[in-house]
Amino acid sequence: MSERFFVEQPITGSTAELVEGEAQHLSRVMRAAVGDEVVLFDGSGAEFAAKVARLAKSVVQLEILERHVVNLEPRVELTLAVALPKGERQKWLVEKLTELGAARLVPLITERGVAQPVDAAVARLRRAVIEASKQCGRNRLMEIALPREAVEYFANVSLSMKLIAEPGGEQLGSLAQDVDQLACAIGPEGGFTPTELKAALENKWRPVSLGRSILRIETAAIAVAAWSALS
Repeated sequence: MSERFFVEQPITGSTAELVEGEAQHLSRVMRAAVGDEVVLFDGSGAEFAAKVARLAKSVVQLEILERHVVNLEPRVELTLAVALPKGERQKWLVEKLTELGAARLVPLITERGVAQPVDAAVARLRRAVIEASKQCGRNRLMEIALPREAVEYFANVSLSMKLIAEPGGEQLGSLAQDVDQLACAIGPEGGFTPTELKAALENKWRPVSLGRSILRIETAAIAVAAWSALS
């Protein structure tokens, strides 16, 4: 059995526990038995070979057999600050950014945004990160940060490379070649307001073009994540 399971608590000893949804998936859906071997990860960058030691209704206890550090993270640590799209497009966006190795997603609250991130939505996105990480083999979880007001966020990012997607900006090209961290802001489909854009430019965010077409929010974010991952 090679399916991956996420452990909420850091694995530091010779045992681990799966609880709630993960435990139910292993015991009821996968119909695991005592002695079956599975792969665990805890978001720390390592994965663990483990053996089922005890099955209960909502808890599965496992014995850790081996620990392996499997680093699939890109060279550049990418933070994407995004005015989230509506509905299921949010989950799809998070899945793809996780697969592409983005380090962090900051939901932006903007004047023209159509989806205002609330606590329940953020919790759903964090769960989507776990599911995508299980599928793609990534062992370090993409962070879903707390929502931030765009103007306030632009003023408080200290990275040397800060990009903002804006028509007429410079080409991405090799901008990431000499940095190991960068942030990129993606606005709502109506664009950032003049006030928001002014705040970004005053705080040395560099406008960049993502091509000639008008992109959906998630398309723009994925384009930046793919570019960063390959830089």
